[in-house]
Amino acid sequence: MTHSLVGAKDALRAWTSALWHLFFPSRCVVCGNILNEGEEGLCLRCNMDLPRTNYHLEEGNPVERMFWGKFTLERATAYFYYQKGSDFRNLLHQLKYGGRKDLGEVMGRFVAMELEAVHFFRDMDVIVPVPLHPRKERMRGYNQSRCIAEGVSRVTGIPVDASSVVRCKHTESQTRKSVYERWENTEGIFQLRHPKAFVGKHVLIIDDVLTTGATTTACADAFAQVEGVRISVLTLAVAN
Repeated sequence: MTHSLVGAKDALRAWTSALWHLFFPSRCVVCGNILNEGEEGLCLRCNMDLPRTNYHLEEGNPVERMFWGKFTLERATAYFYYQKGSDFRNLLHQLKYGGRKDLGEVMGRFVAMELEAVHFFRDMDVIVPVPLHPRKERMRGYNQSRCIAEGVSRVTGIPVDASSVVRCKHTESQTRKSVYERWENTEGIFQLRHPKAFVGKHVLIIDDVLTTGATTTACADAFAQVEGVRISVLTLAVAN
């Protein structure tokens, strides 16, 4: 293929993309305003207003305390607070139910760039997104936690393993369950396929929203018999 033909195709793609954005501009998932060039997912104002927890700056933070006594934890944090009445609820709703898997990758990059500055990801070997049951993933078309993990991986270079931990039981939605029911609903729902591959490894478990910690703990429990494994946790949001 000649250079002139390649250049013509690139120019056509750029023109088509510009025309598409002219008639169908990207909008902020929170406020709905048209995004400026260089903005992704969130406009600059909503990004600045995002209710960040900054827990990654606090040893023994509330997210870490949530897992104390449940499994051996290296460190844990959540990026921002989730409140039911908040405008930012639409970000999570669109990510989980609106088909906006691109938001997971974008937000994964955002959180990774901020946490990388304080060496949150030091000595981590592999990222494991909390898996969905295959039936639910087929219905949704993607696993939102994996999308977040892929965004984190792009910034940190830590590989994502989305196949070794499998969800072997289909569970009902946790949304309307009590704390006790959430823990009962998640008991034994994950299995680890290749335990020897994780011996002595530092695993980062990534999920979208942290409420009681039941699902995340169940995922960590899949590594319970692996010698020398270390677990850290990162979620996009935590219920406030």
